[in-house]
Amino acid sequence: MEKRVSPAEVRESAEIKTYVKMADDTLGALGFTEHSYAHVTKCAETASWILRELERPERDCELAWIAGYLHDIGNLINREDHAISGAVMAFTLLSKMGMVPEETAKIAAAIGSHDEYDAARPVSDISAALILADKSDVRRSRVRTGANLSSDIHDRVNYAVESSEVTLDKSESALTLTLGIDTAICPVMEYFEIFLQRMLLSRKAAEYLGLVFRLVINGQRLL
Repeated sequence: MEKRVSPAEVRESAEIKTYVKMADDTLGALGFTEHSYAHVTKCAETASWILRELERPERDCELAWIAGYLHDIGNLINREDHAISGAVMAFTLLSKMGMVPEETAKIAAAIGSHDEYDAARPVSDISAALILADKSDVRRSRVRTGANLSSDIHDRVNYAVESSEVTLDKSESALTLTLGIDTAICPVMEYFEIFLQRMLLSRKAAEYLGLVFRLVINGQRLL
């Protein structure tokens, strides 16, 4: 029977909890930063908040939350092409839960388009909000090794981030990611070395929503 699957049902699903945890375990074994409940919950909340601030339909805000919560489960299978495998997994899970096909399709399309490969593009409001939420989650607590940094640039960049905030100024139609970076740990140039493609995708996502994307690091606007 088709129904309106709620964010609460997705969050409380034992099966989905298992896949979120095991996807993060896989990435941990590969040396990637945290992609567990903290990351997916933050993405879910930020994506739904963006659409709510833009006064999109409430159901779209809920679907953005679900897409944010499920967007990284494909890492359970493999990091490569995880957006595609995650979209297929989400399609299967939500269909089994009885979600309306049109809504299942919207979430699968958003997840399948969220990663920064060549074909990644925002394809809907939900998709654009998910991209912005995912690419803006840069923070020290995502580093698994704490202050015992390896030579991995991703660890250095994330650990260097002392503060991170996403704001939306409707009067200027601008979404801003504001970061405070300890340049003794990571020079700003290293941030761009690994995140430039993500920021360019964020710009496309913001434009899809009728917004300008801004990046401010240590008080200086860089995008």
